[in-house]
Amino acid sequence: MTESSKGLMLFSGRSNRPLAEKIAGKLNAELSGVKITTFANGEVFARYKQSVRGNELFIIQSVSNYEGGSVNDALMELLIMCDAAKRASARSITAVITHFGYSRQDKKSAAREPITGKLVSDMISVSGVDRVITIDLHQGQIQGFFDIPVNHLTAIPIFANHFSSMNLRQVCIVSPDVGRAKAAKKLADIMGADLAILHKSRPAHNQAEVSNVIGDVEGRTCILNDDIIDTGGSIASGVQALKRKGAGDIYVCATHGLFSGSAYERLSAENIKEVVVCDTVPVPQHILNGKFKTVSVAPLLAQAIANVFSDASVSELFDPDFAL
Repeated sequence: MTESSKGLMLFSGRSNRPLAEKIAGKLNAELSGVKITTFANGEVFARYKQSVRGNELFIIQSVSNYEGGSVNDALMELLIMCDAAKRASARSITAVITHFGYSRQDKKSAAREPITGKLVSDMISVSGVDRVITIDLHQGQIQGFFDIPVNHLTAIPIFANHFSSMNLRQVCIVSPDVGRAKAAKKLADIMGADLAILHKSRPAHNQAEVSNVIGDVEGRTCILNDDIIDTGGSIASGVQALKRKGAGDIYVCATHGLFSGSAYERLSAENIKEVVVCDTVPVPQHILNGKFKTVSVAPLLAQAIANVFSDASVSELFDPDFAL
């Protein structure tokens, strides 16, 4: 598949170019050129280096912090790249958003709060995007914030493949809260494991308290599955609650490893055998050691791009039996 024969063009923003290069490699394609600069006052500028007229563009960007920029920089960069493509007469624009920033602000939990996830969805739609491909939104209902097609993928089969290869015994998949229970149940079903759920409350932003463990974890190998590791507070609290209930070895997996603040130090200090995250956001190389590992979503995203481009079904990629 090449851009010259098919009209497919791949572009990457600055937030996660290594993943974009992996995706391009899986598609036997190359990343096309785009000039992205930041002016002295902080404004972002983007210009495509060749004609995009009549082509189908896939713009790969993680709305997250990255070396040299913030989550807000990444968002504005994506919007500006999409606007430039629309004004350059691209046939279609697909935003491949490997981490959807602001997705945790998906509802009003108290008076006078914003629903920023909806605001960001509106901004992306207005920028000229025709379709969104993303992976493990904080809540699946966020798809409804868009009035354009959203292909919502999941890393659950990737984690299932990773842990199944380890031949773990007496496995119990643990959901960090009730909201994640459906996804955790899918992982448990694939692995033929039991399910447990933590009862969690949040006294403040980036703070979590686990008050109870629902399910039998005593002596079990527990795999705590979440969509995001941010400050690590929820994971640390969950691990401590599982240990109090007599859990055996504890593994942690999450799609998006943000590792904000002292998250790395906090999780390193906990009794965790392994922490596995995907490469949906850039993970600092210095933290990748025997305990912290990454698995790649490049094959999954590349297949989604190929299917969208060829008008094939994308629903097969939601199937837990999809072989990566």
